Amino acid sequence: MTAEIIFENFPNLSEDQKRKFEKLEELYKDWNQKINVVSRKDIDELYLRHVLHSLGIAKFIQFKEGSSVLDVGTGGGFPGIPLAIFFPEVEFTLVDSIGKKIKVVNEVVEGLQLTNVKTINARVEEIPDQFDFIVSRAVAAMPTFVHWVKGKIKKESKHNIRNGILYLKGGDLQDELKEYRNAEIFELTNYFKEDFFETKKMVYLPLKYKG
Repeated sequence: MTAEIIFENFPNLSEDQKRKFEKLEELYKDWNQKINVVSRKDIDELYLRHVLHSLGIAKFIQFKEGSSVLDVGTGGGFPGIPLAIFFPEVEFTLVDSIGKKIKVVNEVVEGLQLTNVKTINARVEEIPDQFDFIVSRAVAAMPTFVHWVKGKIKKESKHNIRNGILYLKGGDLQDELKEYRNAEIFELTNYFKEDFFETKKMVYLPLKYKG
């Protein structure tokens, strides 16, 4: 599977964005042989299972220029790197507690010459900054995740939806979301026709503020 699947789903990409998306496979295949951050099966379907999946967030929201996004537990750089290519005017911070994963992310960021990505090798709880949105791909159950990122979201929204968490996850989410009445679930099949997305969802959790 090639980058064409990205271009079909997002027909308005610039030539620079297309070039960067095309380069992703070569960079990941090269680095994955040295440090395994993507499973062998997934590396062959990188554009479907990782890149397009990450861009499900871009179907839901257009991040505004100058906004800030934190990718928690980025692993090999998902969803942060595809989103950083898609939104070059947005500042992305990619955090992971595993050093070798951040090493690969750094190499990919450098290979693509992405100037809007900062990486941090730490636990998210150690990061003092605040962001407009926090994104992630299924690193923990929602209550655990919410606890990790407490106090990390800016109160003032510059988007037409309230700042919060955008979480890519699959399966039955009823149990872990029962305490979050304001959570909204979006089926990724609404955006993508590929079978892979049949069980995939994006959860938007706007944060409530006291005061």
